[in-house]
Order: sequence, then C-alpha cells, then structure tokens
Amino acid sequence: MTPPPIPRRSLLRLAAAGAAAACAGVRAQTSWPSRPVTLVVPFPAGGGTDAFARPLAAQFSKVTGHTLVIDNRGGAGGTVGASIAAKGAPDGHTLFMGAVHHAIAPAIYPRLDYDIERDFVPLMLLANVPQVVVVNPRRVTQPGVKEFIAYAKQNPGKLNYASAGAGTSHHLAGELFKLQTGTFITHIPYRGAGPMLQDLIAGNVDCGFDGLGSSAQHIKAGRIKALMVSGAQRNAAFPDVPSASESGLPDYTVTTWYGLWAPRGTPPELAARITEDMRRTLAADELKTIWAANGSEIPNVTGAAYGQFVSAEVRRWAAVVKASGAKLE
Repeated sequence: MTPPPIPRRSLLRLAAAGAAAACAGVRAQTSWPSRPVTLVVPFPAGGGTDAFARPLAAQFSKVTGHTLVIDNRGGAGGTVGASIAAKGAPDGHTLFMGAVHHAIAPAIYPRLDYDIERDFVPLMLLANVPQVVVVNPRRVTQPGVKEFIAYAKQNPGKLNYASAGAGTSHHLAGELFKLQTGTFITHIPYRGAGPMLQDLIAGNVDCGFDGLGSSAQHIKAGRIKALMVSGAQRNAAFPDVPSASESGLPDYTVTTWYGLWAPRGTPPELAARITEDMRRTLAADELKTIWAANGSEIPNVTGAAYGQFVSAEVRRWAAVVKASGAKLE
C-alpha cells in the first residue's frame, strides 16, 4: 500500500526545522566564544601540563583576541580534573588539556566516572616530549645512568624515585625502568609534577621520572641533573644528555604527550573551529620557541586521527601496567 502523502504544512515545518538547525550550527561556529573559555588543567600549577598550558593560553589570546582561563584541578593522577571537564557543557567554553596520564588511568583506576574515549571529543595533540631521568646531584653522585643502575642493583630499596602521582606516565616510566634494569627503587607519588620537582630540588627524594617540559628549566639551572632521555635519539634541546638506547636500554621509550579535548556532545563544526584557532595559535613563532626550549615537538594530529592515537595509547599502557604490576599505592 502506498503511504499517504505528507501534508504540505508538515513539509514546510520540517524544512523550517532543518534550516533552523543549520543556522544554529553556523551561529555556534561564528559566535564562539561568547565569554572567556576555561581550560581545565588536571594537575597543580608548576607541572609539565602547566609548562605548556600557560604559554598556550597567553598566545591564544594574542592570536584570537579571546580569553583562555587556566583552571588547575589536580588530584588522583589527573583523573579529578578529567572528571570535572567531562561534565562541562558542550558549548566550547570548557576545554580539557589532558596528557598521556589519561591513557594510563583506565588500567590503574578501577572506578573512573568518565571514559576518556567516549566522554570527550578529541581535538588535537598539542605537544610531544620525551621522558627524562633526573636526580638530585647532592643525593645521587653517580656520574651517569649506567653507574646509577649498578648502584641501584647493589643497593635494592635504598634509592627512591618521585612521580607526579600514581598512574601517571612518571609512575609508569619508573616502573618500566625498574622492569628493564632489574632494579628495585621505592616509588613516592606526589600530587603533580610541580610538588614532585620541589621536593626533588630540595633534596627530599633521590630521583624522578619526568617530562622534559617541566624539568627543562631546572636542568638548565643546575638544580637537578638529567641522566638520560628516553628513546633512541638525544634531544636537540639537551644534546649532552645521553639517550636510553646509547645507555643500554634500547626498548625504553616513554613519551609525555599533551592533548586537547572538548566535552562529549560538542558540535562537529564547533570542534573544527576550536581546532583551527588552536592550530593558528601553535603556529606562532613565540610558541614554537617555547616548545623547542622544553624539548618538545608540535605534532600535526587532529580529530579522528587523534582519537585513534589515544585509543592505541590506552591499549599500550594497559599492557605495560600488566607487565610491570604497577598499582595504586
């Protein structure tokens, strides 16, 4: 049986509704932002995320003429801030600057109230920095990482290492280092890289595993000493620091990356607008200089490709957690 024709009045209403939706999408794209944008940073001030977030916010304002306000929400390895950001309105006025820690968290924290893959719209990677093994030179007197490993093997449990919190990349970098070197070094978690570095500089802990972004200024100032950067190559910003490969650890590759998300439900056209404004911000020479000084690259990974990258990192770190036996302490 042929269905009855749709009345002309109903067709007009449907057309009007479609046009209104299209106009709303255009308005969302062209009028954003209508007030200052909040960038949730899930760690305390002074850490690795902050080292990139604050210059990013300042440059964003210069490039776009709009205000990006940093909201530091530290706790539980970055998961407190992620939970807050996930509940933000999907109107482009709440953004989340997370990191590799948020790909690790699902394997460490059994009862998260958000899902990094489902509760956010992936926008783009912002920075990619190698991890570095740093020590307090007054407490650790070995000249290089090979001597440090030899001492740790001869004195199991005597050394300790600080991390930015249980379940962070700093924690997993330390556990992977122990796994690959056959050493036992006591883990001391902090509430972010900022407090961790303060205690390391003060001499309250022996060593730390950190991203170059937060350690760079302290290494250059001589407050802490870098023994090794992860990966196969030396870092251009620190050419005197040996790589993991040349230190006898060819499989030690740990990178701290930072990325940008919006809450789930953010319209695609608005996500594209935010991404484009951030891309223009990252293209500024001022930011390129800051990123290079922090030993970082600016990746060109956005949208769906960024989402796929995050999913691959979730799987990768779940395997490391299982192999190392890392857990909350």
